[in-house]
Amino acid sequence: MASARTDLVQRVTRFYLESADFNGCPASSVVQGDTSRNRARIRRLVAERRLDILTSSLELNPHIKRLGVPKVEKQLEALASASTLREICLYPHPDVLKNAVDVSLYAGSPFKLELALGASQLSTHAFDLTVLEFYRNDPRYTYSCDDIHGWISISDDYYESTEVPQRDQILLDTFGFAYNGRLERAVTTFVCYLAKLSPEHQQLWNAKRLGDEFKMHPDFFRTQILGDWPERLPIFTAFWMELEIVSAIATRMGRPPLFRNVKIRPKKFAFLVRPTLSEFNDFVLLLDKALSDNLNAKFFGDDLPLERESIRADGKIVVTSKGTLALLDEWLHSRFRTDDQAALKEMMATLREIRKLRQHPAHGLHSDIFDQKYFHEQRDLIVKAYTAVRTLRLIFENHPAARGIEVHPMLRDGKISSY
Repeated sequence: MASARTDLVQRVTRFYLESADFNGCPASSVVQGDTSRNRARIRRLVAERRLDILTSSLELNPHIKRLGVPKVEKQLEALASASTLREICLYPHPDVLKNAVDVSLYAGSPFKLELALGASQLSTHAFDLTVLEFYRNDPRYTYSCDDIHGWISISDDYYESTEVPQRDQILLDTFGFAYNGRLERAVTTFVCYLAKLSPEHQQLWNAKRLGDEFKMHPDFFRTQILGDWPERLPIFTAFWMELEIVSAIATRMGRPPLFRNVKIRPKKFAFLVRPTLSEFNDFVLLLDKALSDNLNAKFFGDDLPLERESIRADGKIVVTSKGTLALLDEWLHSRFRTDDQAALKEMMATLREIRKLRQHPAHGLHSDIFDQKYFHEQRDLIVKAYTAVRTLRLIFENHPAARGIEVHPMLRDGKISSY
């Protein structure tokens, strides 16, 4: 009888290790008949921690160990309540796999080895954000990220190209972000996706692995684990949506759009992946380009002069063009009436602060600096910038032409994720 149980464990283990994605072994394929004896064998192996089971009552797809297995008691309850063994998938217990797996078969593939040793498909790790630089900065990759979710793939132009080694033609289906108690940011993803990378790229990620103090962003957890909708908009996405709404209202007013570009979000217009002074200054430059440099002087038409005159010391008159921020400030004060000017003043102060930061980068010509404080400084700045463009949208919504313009419910309710 003991040898029969051992044989069953070996067959389940072989099935698990030889399957395409470390799948569970259907019980009906390794035992002959749905008999009380077979159920007793499985029950004893589960109790001895040599097998684990999943059923459709425990997991939507019991053929995949998605989030692990429940405690032994729950497994035994599921076994007893299963109407047929066809409902049951068997898995070798990690203690069995520890002795059964030939580690040399997974040399250079640490995440595939984790699955071979029994890790759940959706187990996660946190990694230093700089691992993303390799892909974000390489034009051969498509790098898409909304600051909560993202994915990476070799671009179509280089797929199956002799210009890119096969090891670099990779796809990472999903990655997200995680935070520790100090709101320091990390990237996270699932072991099942990492295991499909080439050994070279698995090692690249493994070298950037962090500790277990990081927890998934709530909306990444909600969408990827719970299969639910996110509860908030990422702040960088929301920022760009606000610009688009303002320009749409301007068009309804019969004017050119207030912002020239509202569609193409620069790839680096996102949270920093490396907390350095130069990365922070590059972000400030992008932020100002999205705001002051993006303002369309044609929007103002003939409502106000686009130039100003001044008299020099020698008595000559000098004509200079007004800056876009000056035009916006003057136009809003001439067209928008409110008893409380505080929000308008704060908005303009923020736009001018960003312009000043761009013109006079922090610390001048000092050497580059690596400091976690730049994550926090950037977050503070994008929150202020978003508040400014939201204020601008609320001002424009007072115009009759704004009727019928749709505003995303999360924008309307201020449900924005600032981390």
